[in-house]
Amino acid sequence: MSPRAAVVWTPRFLTYDLGDDHPLDPVRLDLTMRLATELGVLDGITPLEPTQAPDTEVMRIHVPSYLTAVKTAPEAPYRVGHGLGTEDNPIFMGMHEASALVCGGSLLAAREIAEGRADRAVTIAGGLHHAMADHASGFCVYNDCAVAISWLLDHGFDRIAYVDVDVHHGDGVQAAFYTDPRVLTISLHQHPLTLWPGTGWPGEYGGADGAGYAVNVPLPPGTGDSGWLRAFNAVVPSLLGAFRPQILVTQCGVDTHAEDPLANLGLSVDGHREIYRRLRELAAETAGGKWLATGGGGYGLFRVVPRSWTHLIATVLDRDIDGGQAVPPGWTAHTEGLTGQQLPTTMTDGHDTRFAPWGDGAGERVDTAVLDARRAVFPLHGLDPDDPRD
Repeated sequence: MSPRAAVVWTPRFLTYDLGDDHPLDPVRLDLTMRLATELGVLDGITPLEPTQAPDTEVMRIHVPSYLTAVKTAPEAPYRVGHGLGTEDNPIFMGMHEASALVCGGSLLAAREIAEGRADRAVTIAGGLHHAMADHASGFCVYNDCAVAISWLLDHGFDRIAYVDVDVHHGDGVQAAFYTDPRVLTISLHQHPLTLWPGTGWPGEYGGADGAGYAVNVPLPPGTGDSGWLRAFNAVVPSLLGAFRPQILVTQCGVDTHAEDPLANLGLSVDGHREIYRRLRELAAETAGGKWLATGGGGYGLFRVVPRSWTHLIATVLDRDIDGGQAVPPGWTAHTEGLTGQQLPTTMTDGHDTRFAPWGDGAGERVDTAVLDARRAVFPLHGLDPDDPRD
């Protein structure tokens, strides 16, 4: 285990609860922490408990009128607007407090790294990447990722890379820093013609001074582990190597899994584990080892999210879990009482995650997305989009 890694957690994160029938069920967080604990991933670790982010910090990204709407919505739902009170973003009691607490978690993770107490930090409750400056969107009330990045920009960092591996485009974070060359945002997601929010085209590459600092890789439905990893490795390492960030911030949504009910990619828990290990390598190679990891989407509440994010926590802590590790019987007994689904027995889906590198002439389905993304931004970073060596 790295002695300089932190886990941010409080059971109060479970108060971010959009309702019994809502896909973003906080049970996924509870089951992840239970699984990580029973597997020994957290042995000797005292999670850091966050406090609610003050309004001044939330307003780094969100306008004051929106905060007022969020605070007053539970008592006066007929007044709100701002994307609140919809099927995706229902109003719930304590909405401001719960949302600000998620921001507080990501701020605490950022502070631990910025102040030198940790090189890596993980907060699985974070990753609410769709929230915009003046409205809720995509299950996200406040954008904790953007708040943390803004805080880092004011506390010693002027080159921050944000990599979003959620199945949905990281639109809120992209929007927050679209003209800012200090923040490189990279999002790999299901093609916008086939999935909400319908954004994240290669041509969205940043504006004004930020041209070239927004990167989008839209992947065709059905893309599995090998195709996803092929695309990632064809785009992300070269850009991070050219940008040389001082810290890597990642949104690690696991709704890319083949079983996810809200999307149509085909990754496995094994693919997720490989993604996290690659992100850790890239943080070491390009960002001085500094890595802030957040959660995000993921709606396979019982079979997918707990295993994938336990792998995430383990990767951050350098306590990597072998895929053949058995799921503890205590976790299974607890979870069986919550679902009628058949539960996994090991920490793997049994998938082979090997892939052929881009440029091998194989003509994979993802190659169009790769070339479009490279041609949109690589020249702006002094890279040759057509040369596989770049």
